[in-house]
Amino acid sequence: FSAATQPSTNWHLKENTRDHHTSKFSSKELIVRRGQAFVVTFNGIEQPEQNLTFIAETGPKPSKQAKTQATFGISSTVSKENWSAVLQSTSSNSASIAISSPANAVIGRYKLSVQSTSSGSSSPATLGTFVLLFNPWSSGDDVFMSNKAECEEYVLEEFGIIFSGNTHHINSFGWNFGQFQGDILNICLSMLDRSLNYRQDPATDVSHRNDPKYLGRVLSAMVNGNDDQGVVLGNWSGNYEGGKSPSSWTGSGEILQNWKKSGFKPVRYGQCWVFAAVLTTVLRCLGIPTRTITNFSSAHDADGNLRVDEFYDASGNHLERGADSVWNFHVWNESWFSRSDLGPSYSGWQILDATPQEESGGIYQCGPASRNAIKEGDVDLDYDCPFVFAEVNADCMYWNYDPATGKKTLIFSKSTTIGQFISTKAVGRDDRVDVTSDYKYEEGSRKERDIFKKARKKLGLEDKFDPTAPTPKEIEQKPDISGKFKVAGPLEVGKDLNLILVLANLQPDVKSVHVNMTAWSTVYTRRPVREIWKDSISVTLSPEEEKHFPVKISYAEYQQQLTTDNTIQITALCHVEGGIQVLVQRDITLDNPAIDIQVLGEAKVNKEVDVEVVFTNPINAEVMDCVLQVEGNDLLRGILEIDVPPLKAGEKSSTKFKLTPVETGSKHLLVNFSCDKFSDIKAFKTVKVID
Repeated sequence: FSAATQPSTNWHLKENTRDHHTSKFSSKELIVRRGQAFVVTFNGIEQPEQNLTFIAETGPKPSKQAKTQATFGISSTVSKENWSAVLQSTSSNSASIAISSPANAVIGRYKLSVQSTSSGSSSPATLGTFVLLFNPWSSGDDVFMSNKAECEEYVLEEFGIIFSGNTHHINSFGWNFGQFQGDILNICLSMLDRSLNYRQDPATDVSHRNDPKYLGRVLSAMVNGNDDQGVVLGNWSGNYEGGKSPSSWTGSGEILQNWKKSGFKPVRYGQCWVFAAVLTTVLRCLGIPTRTITNFSSAHDADGNLRVDEFYDASGNHLERGADSVWNFHVWNESWFSRSDLGPSYSGWQILDATPQEESGGIYQCGPASRNAIKEGDVDLDYDCPFVFAEVNADCMYWNYDPATGKKTLIFSKSTTIGQFISTKAVGRDDRVDVTSDYKYEEGSRKERDIFKKARKKLGLEDKFDPTAPTPKEIEQKPDISGKFKVAGPLEVGKDLNLILVLANLQPDVKSVHVNMTAWSTVYTRRPVREIWKDSISVTLSPEEEKHFPVKISYAEYQQQLTTDNTIQITALCHVEGGIQVLVQRDITLDNPAIDIQVLGEAKVNKEVDVEVVFTNPINAEVMDCVLQVEGNDLLRGILEIDVPPLKAGEKSSTKFKLTPVETGSKHLLVNFSCDKFSDIKAFKTVKVID
């Protein structure tokens, strides 16, 4: 080419993005997947059959050796191992060429240039840029997923459902991942360029971007704000001043946009589901099949002994002692890719966790840990398997601790409480699927205990004397009484909390028991925040007698103390005369009142339709500072915030707004309603948009 005839490029956006499952991106730039051909037409080429050499390069220092630069001429067939160009058709001054990348190409933004070899040493002409992503539809790709419905859900679906609550009561809420919206792809790519690895050695970092294990690990660090000025700052204090409360978000888009707008300062604030949801958005955007997983009664084993220790004082207060904890629930990610480093039996779902809990390799990152390795107790395999294994398998020890003397006494231990109802959203449906059996063998079975022993052995815990562990004698003690809290009424914010403490004498002789009870508001990690109530009773139990003691905590007592998680922990520490102490506890999640969404009429493309959101104030006091937040891809642009007037006791509010859908299909509208008495009441509505 002469300088005068700079070739113009037709990237065939419509056809290429359709073939590459990238048509949901709203980009003027071509976005394609690796290991698959895309067609480009060049105009202004005088002799298309002349010797053309193409150059595709990415990163700050492209090199052939690092596989960040490829030069390739026109060939008659596609190469599996290398980049190639095959002539499709030519006319007098244009050529259509199918360009293919290898299935293990580095992903990211590429510059494409062409050079004519016949015209001597002219410098290459730049044709433009394109973005290359992972390809779960291609059998040669590390992220290949043979089930097409799973590809649709785990790569292309922008709506998700996240499970929360506790083992007694599983809740769920919708989330807008929005991986194809606006500028999200560019933000995801800039995230890679802001990682510690990139800052230390950009060229090497980019050369590893062909590997989903590498990217998954790097991004698990970048999604939290620790170490690297990543995306979200965690806060579990119950006080979220200076930022947005973690439970108020309804999608990842606003978080990622805010991160970019602020000049890449961590967005305040997130908790586990926020980190997991943002990581889902980023990985789906880049083409790695990913889903969120919720583990109920999730252990945070800080010292790596597969044991979680909890401490209570004589009054039954849950003490913040030691770094171990058991969360009501914890949300992490699973991503689907092969593990060439471990072998085929460890391929498939891999656990990644962006919540900053423990450092790994000196920074807050976690995974990928092979789910099969967790199930089989192969905790010596990369990466972070011991931590993840403990999250679903740790044994639980409950201690009485006397702050005055520093003496601790074991109350009881349990090996079946941790890791229950492990949940994810169904493929193509809004239902919960239980995947607990993919993480461990049946609780209490011989096989499950054998795997636990195998893991302990691999971690060197079997042979080592642990001075903090309870003695066999302590573990074998049997209590004289049993106790439990039964729920006796609705568990709803705004209503009194009614429970029954049931105590039963297991012995053939009379027992005197002194019971200290406390109730605290907590965050979902069961960290106590504020005391709500305390009481104590003395009880005499006849031989084998069962007695019921009603416990009532009024709304007035807990209303001011509640956190945005609506969680309360109630504890009864029973001091049995002449016997060991018995700890009775229950974690309660209160439901918010319902909010109702109605679409008034048919939703049609490019036609306005009214939506009504109805909320009834269920308490006999006025609620104020009411705000409704609405978002939904292809239904409205950005996030709609509507101030709702105060509502008197029992009053019903109706808020109307308009949507203009821009695309047909099943769309999701997400709403979040907050006021001074209720935080973050969430709901979603599926809207069928027709032509």
